[in-house]
Amino acid sequence: MLNRAALIVRPKQPFLDWAASLDDSGLVPGLAGEHTVYLIPEFESDEDGRLVLKHVYAEIFERELDSWHTDPSAWPQKRDFKTFQEWFSIDLHAVVEDLMDDVLVDDDLDG
Repeated sequence: MLNRAALIVRPKQPFLDWAASLDDSGLVPGLAGEHTVYLIPEFESDEDGRLVLKHVYAEIFERELDSWHTDPSAWPQKRDFKTFQEWFSIDLHAVVEDLMDDVLVDDDLDG
């Protein structure tokens, strides 16, 4: 078991509308497609999980926007916690099991 929790982010309609407004190709992220799972600090209770979410939501919001459109000038100006909750469905999971024997590797770290 890892000393992490997991947070799964799924786009809601406001995110889909924003994504569609950037491109007239008709390509938009889907509600049933791949979703990002973030490893976050572990927590013991629902209240603790909400506190962790409030601590990490801004970074997650920006990562989700960047995953669709890399120009921050096109991102919504209002990116507070309330807007985050309106734009994304969140599932928090306190228990994360690692079934692999391999060492956990972070591709974003140098070396």
